[in-house]
Amino acid sequence: MADSGTTTRTGNTNGGTPASALSGRTTLLFAVASGVAVANVYFAQPLLVTLSRDFGISAASVGIVVTLTQIGYGLGLFLLVPLGDLIDRRSLVVTQLALLAAALIATGTAATAPILLTALAAVGFLAVVTQTLVVFAASLSAPERRGRAVGLVTSGIVIGILLARTVSGALADLAGWRSVYLASAALTLVLTLALYRVLPRRSAAPSAMRYARLLRSTLTLFAEERVLRVRALLALLIFAAFSTLWSCVAHPLSAPPLSLSHTAIGAFGLVGAAGALAAAPAGRLHDRGLAGRTTGIALALLTASWLPLAFTRQSLWALAIGAVLLDLAVQAVHVTNQSLIYAVRPDAGSRLIGGYMIFYSIGSATGALASTTVYARAGWGAVCILGAAISALALLVWAATRTNVPAAGTAGASTTSAG
Repeated sequence: MADSGTTTRTGNTNGGTPASALSGRTTLLFAVASGVAVANVYFAQPLLVTLSRDFGISAASVGIVVTLTQIGYGLGLFLLVPLGDLIDRRSLVVTQLALLAAALIATGTAATAPILLTALAAVGFLAVVTQTLVVFAASLSAPERRGRAVGLVTSGIVIGILLARTVSGALADLAGWRSVYLASAALTLVLTLALYRVLPRRSAAPSAMRYARLLRSTLTLFAEERVLRVRALLALLIFAAFSTLWSCVAHPLSAPPLSLSHTAIGAFGLVGAAGALAAAPAGRLHDRGLAGRTTGIALALLTASWLPLAFTRQSLWALAIGAVLLDLAVQAVHVTNQSLIYAVRPDAGSRLIGGYMIFYSIGSATGALASTTVYARAGWGAVCILGAAISALALLVWAATRTNVPAAGTAGASTTSAG
């Protein structure tokens, strides 16, 4: 079911490139580029205490650093990602990456808080190239290999998110927080050149749909597709819980009695590496028609993860266990969400994923601001109560909206179950 003004493209790229255009090496490059781009959104999390001190931002307000980045990301999802259904994705990817490198340089050289916050908002706005790459990979792949390609790119994103904190903390200890953004700018430029060389050129004429109509059609999809509405709400809640932990955990870890360094705080991103392992199995479970069950179990684990997290001050092992459970749960739900949503309307893939990810960004921004505010006023225990409440609400939403999920490959109708 294609909305007026678009052409259904099954197994082809945006613009008619053959589905076989995506080689294994190119898929891997997509995964690396996606991981590097999304990492920029999370670099600040282990650095909040330092940024608060260097720029005179209060402890209660420093969450705005993450929030503005996520707001920028949300705007980019709505304004930039849908362009992948309208113009040449190769040009879109290369241009966004080049501009992202410039925004990273501006962040790394910022002299005042307003400049820093503006540059970080721009970083978030342009980092949505990650989602363009996900849809690009799907459109370049043959249908029988699409899940594998999207799964690999998604794994790159997960690894990028998790390693962001570790790399950020280590570089900050070695050469200062500015080196984090300047090093990322250099790597982004290298990837820009690599993708410029390997991405296929468009062979067909661009779509005749106007940009304003394209944006309106994104909103229309929410009205038409129940799967998108329900799964977008779940994305908002799970990433609010995710951000509640990772945007605030630097505070108790850097304070006495733990007093950990940037490197040690960032290293806790590694304990969530199991989240990357959840991407492929979750996709396979979706293909077997088990999306609903996968979602329910993952949300139950997400809620339970806050019990060990509440003991972070007493035991770093408790933090490690809780973080593993939380990241596994979030990524399992996220991959299941994307698998269900993309199957609804492959011809509108950029708009579907962009619209869905707006709710991811809203959730991340809300969790960051709420958790740092709650921590400043009531401490770590209250933050864990907040995270558990958000997670339990997600579980209740799933239970209230759950119906039987159709078998894989039958999710194309607008009456598709939300799982």
